Amino acid sequence: MQITQTNSDGLKRDFTIVVEAAEIDTKVTDKLTEVGAEVKLPGFRPGKVPLAILRQRFGKSVMGEVLEQTVNEASQQALDDNSLRPAQQPKIEITKFDEGEDLEFTIEVEIMPDFEPMDFSKLKLEKPVAEVEDDKVEEALTEIAGQQKNFVAISGNRKSKEGDALLIDFVGKVDGVAFDGGAAEGHQLELGSNSFIPGFEEQLIGTKAGDDVEVKVTFPENYGAENLAGKDAVFEVKVHEIREATDVEINDEFATKLGLENLDALKDAVRGQIEQQYNQLSRQSLKRNMLDAMADAHDFDVPPGMKDSEFENIWKQFEQELEQAGQKLEDQDQSEEELRAEYQGIAERRVRLGLLLAEVGRINNIEVSQEEVNQAMVAQARNYPGQEQMIFEMFQKRPEMQAQLRAPIFEDKVIDFIAELATVTEKKVSVDELMKDPDEEEAAEPKKKPAAKKKAAAEKGDAKKAAPKKAAAKKPAAKKPAAKKSAEKK
Repeated sequence: MQITQTNSDGLKRDFTIVVEAAEIDTKVTDKLTEVGAEVKLPGFRPGKVPLAILRQRFGKSVMGEVLEQTVNEASQQALDDNSLRPAQQPKIEITKFDEGEDLEFTIEVEIMPDFEPMDFSKLKLEKPVAEVEDDKVEEALTEIAGQQKNFVAISGNRKSKEGDALLIDFVGKVDGVAFDGGAAEGHQLELGSNSFIPGFEEQLIGTKAGDDVEVKVTFPENYGAENLAGKDAVFEVKVHEIREATDVEINDEFATKLGLENLDALKDAVRGQIEQQYNQLSRQSLKRNMLDAMADAHDFDVPPGMKDSEFENIWKQFEQELEQAGQKLEDQDQSEEELRAEYQGIAERRVRLGLLLAEVGRINNIEVSQEEVNQAMVAQARNYPGQEQMIFEMFQKRPEMQAQLRAPIFEDKVIDFIAELATVTEKKVSVDELMKDPDEEEAAEPKKKPAAKKKAAAEKGDAKKAAPKKAAAKKPAAKKPAAKKSAEKK
């Protein structure tokens, strides 16, 4: 076997490999001999089938197996001999092969960059923390009580208003034909809850018990049922009762209805939930600070293929969110060229941080156990009541889905490992400061040096500008796409 390196440009390596015909023939003969020991052919005893007949009957399939095995082994040898770690699956192309002649093929591979993680013991990080104040607990209790409100049918001839609930029957039709899921009897609908499609509830405000109402609406273009998306519909609605909301008193009785011993126990439970939320926000902020510091401290090249793949994922998400916001690329404050350049920077940052976290985990033997993956699968399955077993089995049968669960667990374990090495200082902040969106905070700052700031954003991977911008004053402000926000986190 002859292995020749033909290219060494950055993180790209190309090889040409030649395997002599004699080596291929020996492997084919050995494989045919193995087949002959097991195969049963009429007129021959097991293990006594002539090689020529075996070659005639099984030669093509055996040759295919041998070629695949040879290419894989030779490719791995080329990597091992040169102490290379591939970043992605190598691209292999057979350039020359005829039976009885040498096998020649090429390998194109991108390798992992050579870098050394920073000394995390010298890393100084700040972690914002906030205390749960009593008024936040009271606000949460009031919100819970609002969700538990009772509705009582009213007497008289009063018209319905927002906040009331109606007991209704309804049948929806498109082009005069009823559609699946568009009818119900005895349904309680709270006016103002926005639980029905836009425009439905508004047309029932001002109705009375006994009214028959024709509600005309248009299903949103992005409606879940494709057969209804964008379609005009007419609902025939019968109003049976108007029900008025009654205040729910927050006391021991209210707490027991929620399964708690008394009001104090409910307050403790609510406080614990808020603390958990605050802790998650604190951790997110610490992680963001950590990744920013790591990104600033490392500047190694990343495999172009990984960067391109990450860019395509981010750009696709950006385009989807533009569409959902009803905007177009030409509506943005930046040109497509500028946006693509910015997203390229975000993609590079994400890949670099991903490689860095993976290397820290590899060096320090950080692994995700199957038990941890199983727990994550159970947690995912619980999101689908009644289908838990089916969802769990689906994860069991699909390794790629398990890998998607394994990745964030691994990342969290590496983040925790680094946090243990670093010097982490807690800083007490207000709840508003803790919950403030860092994207919105920086966007609100005056841009005295837009060019410099833009460059910094690209280098750090901050996704502040990833969201669709307002196209005109008449258009509502669009939320920043997750494409940029998620990019900032990694």
